[in-house]
Amino acid sequence: MQETVIPAAGAPYSTFLYVLIPLLPFLGFLINGLLNRKLSGTVAGAISSLAVLGSFAISVFLFLNFQYQYTVTLFDWISVGSMQIPFSYQIDQLSLIMLLLVTGVGFLIHVYSIGYMHHDENVGKFFSFLNLFVFSMLVLVLGANFVILFIGWEGVGLCSYLLIGFWNKNTAYNNAAKKAFIINRVGDLGFLLGIFLIYLTFDSIQYAEVFQKASTLQIGTGVVTAITLLLFVGATGKSAQLPLYTWLPDAMAGPTPVSALIHAATMVTAGIYMILRANVLFTLAPDTLEVIAIIGAATALFAATIGLAQNDIKKVLAYSTVSQLGYMFLALGVMGYSTSLFHVLTHAFFKALMFLGAGSVIHAMSNEQDMRRMGGLRKSLPITFITFFVGCLAIAGIPPFSGFFSKDEILLHAFEHSKVLYAVGLFTAFLTAFYMFRLLFLTFFGEFRGTEEQKHHLHESPASMTLPLIVLAILAAVGGFMNAPFFLGEENAYLANYLAPLFTYSKQLNPAAFGVHADHATELMLIGLSVGAGVLGIILAYVQYVSRGVRPVEDGESRGLLENLIYHKYYIDELYNALFVRPIMWLSRGLFRYVENGIIDPIVNGFGRLTMGGGQLLRYVQTGSVETYLILMVVGIVLVMALNFGKF
Repeated sequence: MQETVIPAAGAPYSTFLYVLIPLLPFLGFLINGLLNRKLSGTVAGAISSLAVLGSFAISVFLFLNFQYQYTVTLFDWISVGSMQIPFSYQIDQLSLIMLLLVTGVGFLIHVYSIGYMHHDENVGKFFSFLNLFVFSMLVLVLGANFVILFIGWEGVGLCSYLLIGFWNKNTAYNNAAKKAFIINRVGDLGFLLGIFLIYLTFDSIQYAEVFQKASTLQIGTGVVTAITLLLFVGATGKSAQLPLYTWLPDAMAGPTPVSALIHAATMVTAGIYMILRANVLFTLAPDTLEVIAIIGAATALFAATIGLAQNDIKKVLAYSTVSQLGYMFLALGVMGYSTSLFHVLTHAFFKALMFLGAGSVIHAMSNEQDMRRMGGLRKSLPITFITFFVGCLAIAGIPPFSGFFSKDEILLHAFEHSKVLYAVGLFTAFLTAFYMFRLLFLTFFGEFRGTEEQKHHLHESPASMTLPLIVLAILAAVGGFMNAPFFLGEENAYLANYLAPLFTYSKQLNPAAFGVHADHATELMLIGLSVGAGVLGIILAYVQYVSRGVRPVEDGESRGLLENLIYHKYYIDELYNALFVRPIMWLSRGLFRYVENGIIDPIVNGFGRLTMGGGQLLRYVQTGSVETYLILMVVGIVLVMALNFGKF
């Protein structure tokens, strides 16, 4: 196994090279932000895309020439007593893969946006926000300590608010942006408390120092359990797990490229990245890992059931994202660390593909998102249909598409850890195949159900939108081969072998729980069950929505009790509104009426009136007469002298 090497200082290349990776998107943000009204949409899109492409090229160069882990200190940042926090980057296997993912998929989304947003009057501002988002994510994955990670963490939160509410003339979109921002603040508080506790425990927040000191502790240490639980609260908010998931489906209010950027390669994967980065701490806290596995499995199943009854094409994909994120957390909880990152990568390919494909459909349908108004689009949008079909096969876990490989590994790890968690994961795989092919069949098969005007304007999207779809479809089709199944030999698990040095401490701490121990016969059986569940879901969806031609219930028509419950998303938003939003609003109105207006305002206004009254009285002294002032001066001098002589 390759030894983990982190030099105390220095790097193989000029510091400026590492600065350029996040700097290029930041420059794109500045140029498009300052020249918003002066640049055409095409020029603004080209500037933003080239900025991200430049970062991608540098990331590829570093990846191809990578030999060992190292840190790059840009400058000394915070120095207070014994607290020394440099602004430094860490270059290792995890940061390099995340750099490639963020810049590679991000570049394709930027190119797609040129065609999708060309008609928008604020297209320059849109591209500036996209570049700022990528900049924040790059800072997050490059940071060599928890504080820099937190800067990027907050940056992507801010950018998500700006992008979700980009069309800010719509009140509902503004509310969705505020909801995302506020719910993420809940998780971020836990994350921030976790960072404080890390510093108090290890007297450092540098990754290398913290993990080295942590590796000497005993498994199950109470303070480490507390730290990891707090960090997981942050991950729950950012990566949309129960109970802090409700912001993500509402984030569909933003333009479709935003949905692809947030839900595929960047913001929602930040929580998984943070846990992978701190894997040593989580390995020391098996109770926290058990909580992560349970919440991940519950989230995967819960969101998958909601996806069964949604009619908005983007909402189905949103709940699919929540469900797939649950799969990733399930993998983390059963110590399938490299497997979780594997699913992050494959999910980025097929989910970005499907969001952009949905955007192509919405573009062709004149902004219609309701699948009940679609149908038969495969004839008018052949490229969109074929690429979307590839994405559906990948997420359904059908071999040899990418989702099959990563989902199979997750289920294998879950099977070895807990048969209950495995059963939940397998059933979720069946539901995933069913609701994703329900989406495919309702959108692209059958007869067209839209208006005549929509039918007249149906057309395939321009090349700027279809080329990214084709590239992502190729990645979704072949991306799984970066980590072959274990029965083909560990030497073919390229991604796992590449990432192995990151988990050296974790493997030393808990070698029995690390890795896969199932025999080949068991693995082949699990593969058969997983593929069978996916095929069964596809067949049932075909029978229901193609052979039988069943259509979703229209609004106003009656639904069964269970279907109605699922359609309304188990009324979780209404429950949160009753438990948290309304009481806080009631308390706020009460404080405003009785405390603000009844106590604070009278006190403040009283001081104001007292000052005004005193000023009115003093006005009589200020007569403007020089003679009066001279008399008062003489009187004052006499009084002072008299008082001083009186002391003698």
